[in-house]
Amino acid sequence: MPPRLRCTASARGLTAVVKPSRPSAALLRPSTPAVTSAARQYATVSRGLSLPDDYVPPTKPPTARPGETRKAQLLRTYTSLLRTTPVVLLFQHNNLTAEEWIAVRRELKAALDAVPATGDASADIASKAKIQVVRTSIFDVAMKLVEFFDPSKVEPTSAPTATGKRVKVTYNHDLSKAAWKAVKSVTMGETKIPETSTYAQLSALMVGPVAAFTLPSVSPQHLAAALSILAPSPPQFPAPTRKKNPGYHEPITQSALQKLLLIGARIEDKAFDMEGVKWVGGIDNGLDGLRAQLVHMLQSAGMGLTSTLEGAGKALWLTMESRRTVLEEEQNAQVPTPVGLTGCFPCARQPPQLNAAQQRNTSFLWCEGDFP
Repeated sequence: MPPRLRCTASARGLTAVVKPSRPSAALLRPSTPAVTSAARQYATVSRGLSLPDDYVPPTKPPTARPGETRKAQLLRTYTSLLRTTPVVLLFQHNNLTAEEWIAVRRELKAALDAVPATGDASADIASKAKIQVVRTSIFDVAMKLVEFFDPSKVEPTSAPTATGKRVKVTYNHDLSKAAWKAVKSVTMGETKIPETSTYAQLSALMVGPVAAFTLPSVSPQHLAAALSILAPSPPQFPAPTRKKNPGYHEPITQSALQKLLLIGARIEDKAFDMEGVKWVGGIDNGLDGLRAQLVHMLQSAGMGLTSTLEGAGKALWLTMESRRTVLEEEQNAQVPTPVGLTGCFPCARQPPQLNAAQQRNTSFLWCEGDFP
């Protein structure tokens, strides 16, 4: 560090003699009056654009609770997940470490990527499928909000715009007061929860640590691949062999999978248990096979109905035809065979005197007019 320089008395005297020059007041004045008028005009305009006291920005509608908190954003995330994701599998997890979650996601991604692609949507399903840990209390509120809150029934209110004009605005978002009141009525018991509702069947599962596996579309092939990793159950959903997938049999992966337990699912807004999930994942050839089965069932039902209707008509025709045959036979049996020529059958006339040759010929019907 360089030594300090000591100030002598002569140096102090120089500071007193030499004074800094100050700009004169004339130089600080504006050269033209246009600058002053422009500033005054700007101030006037800024005072004219003042917003109303009760103005609500369109990008930030009023909320029942602060919308910037983490809980509010998690609620919006869960409601969007439940509305847009048709397949949600719920697992109970027991303190998985970060390395174990990485191993589970790695094996899950490998299994989903191995599913044969049937179109452009197949690749999107594999890339958008994910498993994540959820906050059970907030997820429970999100299920109530999705099932028991109807945004279309919220009445519009009057709100001012930036110009002061009042317009009709409907605040029916997930953090609005209307949504909060709907959830509160369900929580307090004011709204009766049907036992057959999805929330009534899944609310008992929202206890303890819960993880959710989501698929962006109902694909039985991808669901079967996920079950073979997360909840294998041979012979329908066997786990991959060590030769085919050695990473699945690593100790860290096996330790993580033993801590996961499938407890339920929400598929197409319906609650499913483990057996129901296996039924969906076990559909042969996926949705195409299910559509083929449905078409075959409809065709079989139509053919059965047609044969039933035709069978009644055929039975009636056969009955009438057999009756007609019986009547014809009875009518033919009533016609006497002319043996001995005792009289005329059509006109009941007595026969004339015939010779021996005519009396022997009894194979024709005769009448008195035939013999003069």
